Amino acid sequence: MHDAAIGKERIQRLQDALKARGVAAMICLKPENSFYLSGFNPIIYSHPVVAILPAEGDPVVLVHALRDDHARASAWVKDICLYGAWSTKKTMGPNWLSALHEILKERGVADGVLGIEEDYLPLTKMRQFESEFTGASFANISDAIAEARLVKEPYEIDCARKAADIADVGMDAAIACLAAGGSEREVSLAAMSAMNRHWSRHYPDIEVCDFGSLEGGFHNGLACWTMIGDRVATNADNPTDRRAQPGEIVVIFIWAVCNGIHAENERAVAVGPLPDERKRAYETILEIREITAPLMRPGTAVADFFRAAAAEYDRLGYKANTPGRIGHGMGLGAHEAPSLDERSSATLQANMLISFEPNLRIPPWGGVQHSDTVLITETGHEFLTSTDNGFLQV
Repeated sequence: MHDAAIGKERIQRLQDALKARGVAAMICLKPENSFYLSGFNPIIYSHPVVAILPAEGDPVVLVHALRDDHARASAWVKDICLYGAWSTKKTMGPNWLSALHEILKERGVADGVLGIEEDYLPLTKMRQFESEFTGASFANISDAIAEARLVKEPYEIDCARKAADIADVGMDAAIACLAAGGSEREVSLAAMSAMNRHWSRHYPDIEVCDFGSLEGGFHNGLACWTMIGDRVATNADNPTDRRAQPGEIVVIFIWAVCNGIHAENERAVAVGPLPDERKRAYETILEIREITAPLMRPGTAVADFFRAAAAEYDRLGYKANTPGRIGHGMGLGAHEAPSLDERSSATLQANMLISFEPNLRIPPWGGVQHSDTVLITETGHEFLTSTDNGFLQV
């Protein structure tokens, strides 16, 4: 992502938001946000990556000296500052906080209004900020950066297309393995192997790493997990050696990532003919998807979208099983704003990425779910994942 043009539009949007709020500079430590402002993902965040965006001027990224070479090779931000100690590297201070203070003093904003991520910062970090910047005041900018991330740029949409293509390849392999009698674990491994081969052969210039934490990282975000029968209700768990029996529904969950942007492809697959109750539940989800899909267009209030789906659950006899939401935003987060639920105040806009996943969970036998990655276009929507989203049976 070593291209400053990629970040130009988002930087301008955010600086306009900072000026409107009277914020002198925003400071981002959340991995997805520091990447959004710099283009740098160290994968292992054993030392914080701090992205600084003043209301006026260019962004800065502050990294531990250990990450210097990686940052210069991949970030589109030109101003890269170092902290800590590593080999012969020259740094601005022994720790990120003192180095950050120096950067903000140099730019004349250390005593101004500083924007921070209240939805991410732990209390200890907040106390460190208050202790270090005694002349400053603090404002929450979590909503500003979340809003900026809602609408995707052409580069991000292109990455989503590639991630969706990889996910589709994984789903094809997963369904083929399930048809051959594969266990949860074997199906998941088949999908991940196929995705990695496809990435290697067709996308030599993209990264599939995901975002880590202070205690670890994700070098490969091409993931699949498979749940059989009653285990579908667990939603996310390590796949086991369990094999599907005739009449069970298997749900295959696939996440893929391209240069930080996510796609998901999730499918319910019937193993042989289904008992009437399960077949009816499956057909119900397909009907709800067909009826509500046209609402995925600019101008649709998310709450109205959810209510339309909820009305169909009620009409079809599944009011008690109505899920809490029927999808979510996608991008740097595999699950990000907006949540497609009744409480949302968001409205769908062109160039948003969402998942579309009306679903059912019915104890004790399990549930049904198809999920697609969808781009909201100027006139409607486009499915980026292309696996058959009808009735699937092996």
